[in-house]
Amino acid sequence: MKKLFLLALLCSSYSTLAVDVIVNPANNSALDENEIKQIFIGKAKSFSDGSKALPITQVDGSSVTDEFNEKVLNKSSSQLKAYWSKLVFTGKGTPPKEAADDAEVIKLVASNPNLIGFVSSGAADGSVKVVKSF
Repeated sequence: MKKLFLLALLCSSYSTLAVDVIVNPANNSALDENEIKQIFIGKAKSFSDGSKALPITQVDGSSVTDEFNEKVLNKSSSQLKAYWSKLVFTGKGTPPKEAADDAEVIKLVASNPNLIGFVSSGAADGSVKVVKSF
């Protein structure tokens, strides 16, 4: 009985939230998981077509941000904060700008072909293009 309870508890703590990475429809770059990660950790500054890549995240602590950080960046929120703190302190990087929620990310990405962001799966509308789902 204890084993069954522990298994149920473990399964319930596992998140099933899906995340969509979105770009402006004018962006025709093909993006794989590694390229997306490189953009969001500041190691890549452009898309495959050479155009500037500007990542935008959602506020720290939101479920979609936590899910993106873990699934795509393979880092917890605290690890990511430490990573960016080090880069900012040494003058080697600036963390992505933050948006309040899915709607704000969609609005910003739809209005700027250089932006790349992430939203909860299914939140994207026709004003943006989903390039990868996690």
